[in-house]
Amino acid sequence: MKAVVYEATGPSSVLTLQEKALTGPGPGEVRVRMVVSGVNPTDWKSRAGGGNKKLDAPKVPNQDGAGVIDAVGPGVENPRAGDRVWLWDVAWGGNEGTAQEYVTVPAHKAVPLPVTESFDTGASLGIPALTAHRALTALEDGPARLSPGSLAGRAVLVAGGAGAVGHAAIQLARWAGANVITTVSGDRKADLARRAGAQTVINYRADDVVRSIRNAAPDGVDIIVDVNAPANLQTDLQVLKPGGTISIYAANPGESLAVPIRESMTGNVRFQFILTYTVSDRQKHDAVAAVGEALAAGALQVGEEHGLPLTRFSLEDTAAAHDAVERGTVGKVLIDVAPAP
Repeated sequence: MKAVVYEATGPSSVLTLQEKALTGPGPGEVRVRMVVSGVNPTDWKSRAGGGNKKLDAPKVPNQDGAGVIDAVGPGVENPRAGDRVWLWDVAWGGNEGTAQEYVTVPAHKAVPLPVTESFDTGASLGIPALTAHRALTALEDGPARLSPGSLAGRAVLVAGGAGAVGHAAIQLARWAGANVITTVSGDRKADLARRAGAQTVINYRADDVVRSIRNAAPDGVDIIVDVNAPANLQTDLQVLKPGGTISIYAANPGESLAVPIRESMTGNVRFQFILTYTVSDRQKHDAVAAVGEALAAGALQVGEEHGLPLTRFSLEDTAAAHDAVERGTVGKVLIDVAPAP
């Protein structure tokens, strides 16, 4: 089978297309024939590492993807061969990612993909949707697992509503009944955020952000899903409801956050830093279950018409896909591994 492999960290040029032996699943595992692999910032950052460094073993990149189960290991009753599935955290803690024709994973990491949803949607979930779920459930008195109406009466601010996590946060928050406000950097991204379902969209380069948020949520917002806390913190503290939560899920290497202590104390602010890989087992279980439920309800959709444009590459061009994500391509970058069945 064909697989994209890197044997040392470094620029995208370390990625090469190779032939690998096809192996069967072990106990508790399933083998998935990949259709689409999704690329996230964490994928190129992991590949880049801290510079050129030889690895102990070759690695296949990419955490997310979607495909069809083609083989089932001993002890697995569900899912079954022939099932359409989406995958999460595939490369975390190991050497096998989704940028290959077949990948073997623990059965619980292969989640049913409804026939009404595309493999593109399945490959766009994973890290973005699971991160968004944790961000939206970090409120002290909020739900541990999202469901219809679970955020009713809550106001959610999504900073960067045109990004992959921001898009998932908007859709999940709307599905859960929240009043969703988002900030973006221009008209194109504003249009995308509206298509995703945000009720209030604010251009932070042109609008009075604090006033606009206060108009949309006079009592303040309950949860802030923040992609750039160092730039947004002063605004966050001005619009957050007392006892509210700022969920922070992104940072540049070596970046730090200077927290105004007195203002944070006054507002009884909760700061929740998020890395989806290392959340608790219960939090991950709740996130996967809720995302699966929202997906089945048609609440998580991708594509230009739903506010998340798709940029496609072939498996042979995985390096270019990584470069596209590193450049900040708007929307979701996908790799076509094989034709959909």
